Amino acid sequence: MLRIRGSIGDWPVDLTLELDDGDWAKLGAQLQVTQPASDSAPVIKPVNQDEALWQIAKNLLRKAGQLTGPDLLEQLEGLTGNAVAGKRLLVRLRHSADVKVVSGGDTPLYRWIEPA
Repeated sequence: MLRIRGSIGDWPVDLTLELDDGDWAKLGAQLQVTQPASDSAPVIKPVNQDEALWQIAKNLLRKAGQLTGPDLLEQLEGLTGNAVAGKRLLVRLRHSADVKVVSGGDTPLYRWIEPA
């Protein structure tokens, strides 16, 4: 059994997951295991959550094709549950080679650029 407690934005989260041996095996496959030079136990490194959010943010814009800055920021804040983290992803998208930011009148327009 695995219990997760915290919050998503202002919403409290208290989640209990019951995992069988197969579920634990799948979860373990998602972790990167590195064997240190010594004979000590292996070090388990979880997948980087920031990188996972970055991939989701890129996919969000790629699927939409283009979004206005405020619309994109709103979706990124919803994704992260945090205004600061949403703005951080927005800035990262602004500087990505896969994104073109165009002046769209009152607000910038973020466009996904398909690789050639």
